[in-house]
Amino acid sequence: MLNFELYNPTNLVFGKGQIEKLSTLVPKGAKILLAYGGGSIFKNGIHEQVLNNLKGFEIVEFSGIEANPHFETLMKAVAIVKEQKIDFILAVGGGSVIDGTKFISAAAHFDGNPMDILQKRLLIKDLSKVIPFGTILTLPATGSEMNSGAVVTIEATQEKLAFGGSALFPKFSICDPTVIASLPKRQLQNGVVDAYTHVLEQYLTYPHEGYLQDRFAEGILQTLIQVGPEVVRNPTDYALASNFMWSCTMALNGLIQKGVPQDWATHMIGHELTALYGIDHARTLAVVGPNLYRVMFETKKGKLAQYGKRIFNLTGTDDEIAKEAINKTVEFFHTMGMDTKLSDYTKDFEKTADFIVNRFEQREWKALGEKQNVTLEKVKEIVEMSY
Repeated sequence: MLNFELYNPTNLVFGKGQIEKLSTLVPKGAKILLAYGGGSIFKNGIHEQVLNNLKGFEIVEFSGIEANPHFETLMKAVAIVKEQKIDFILAVGGGSVIDGTKFISAAAHFDGNPMDILQKRLLIKDLSKVIPFGTILTLPATGSEMNSGAVVTIEATQEKLAFGGSALFPKFSICDPTVIASLPKRQLQNGVVDAYTHVLEQYLTYPHEGYLQDRFAEGILQTLIQVGPEVVRNPTDYALASNFMWSCTMALNGLIQKGVPQDWATHMIGHELTALYGIDHARTLAVVGPNLYRVMFETKKGKLAQYGKRIFNLTGTDDEIAKEAINKTVEFFHTMGMDTKLSDYTKDFEKTADFIVNRFEQREWKALGEKQNVTLEKVKEIVEMSY
């Protein structure tokens, strides 16, 4: 195994009715910015529950954080934090609201141009320079409720960029699986595929000696295959909902990535498709991932074969199993309601590969993946194969 440090200070508060603990989790006397997206927290009653459990606290509300949070929108919240002297943020929503809150937290006391946090991929480590925040998760998918990473879109430049740092862990996250009952089918589908691909990014690399890490990852994949299609059909089933929500958290809370190589090229390419065409994040991963595995087949063949044997019980030669494992992954994505070609989402796809390659070249992202062998030529091949 590779050397690693494991640090995760988030207090995860999981289960039915846990929102009742909210007033004990928020610092006494805090002036709170309540951050959320659209109107769903009013429809499902969560907004009312939050206010009822925060009686006595001074609360300023900020709504309108997009499904892919925009830098421009978040800067409006930063201005409110400064003007109102906010000292705690409560994010109520899915990964986008939580990611947006991480940016607000980092930008409020940032010395310089806050856009640098995104474009220069700065690590935010100084706890004294961020606004502390907690979360109430309403949409399982990204694991942002228990990690220190985030992704924000700069609308003006059509860029979707990641950032993070050890100062950006939530102080607490309340995760009540019953909240998924009111979610649209599409968001549940997205959540399953997003979490599944998060695991693949940390697992589908090459064979190594992180035996326990592999088993952790495989356990999450098997659980998502088991509960994913069913939770979309029956989100009120608590066993399904709780295992789905916990799988999404475990997929990206830092545990399964420790001591092992990681890829993340699928995400970096997928982010560009979201920035260009507004395609749901999970759906870009379903488009890009299988084609990345095909283009990088020789590099990933050993791990693809392990994946095929352990997850799909495939037999045959390693080459046969590895190839069929990719097909089985696509089948699962289709079962989860995903289209897996870019042309399913946009007719204006012909110059996409060149655009993304140029973007990566400008950022000097010339060597991606676990072996830094996803070159710009490979990126172009992957994207073109995804048409």
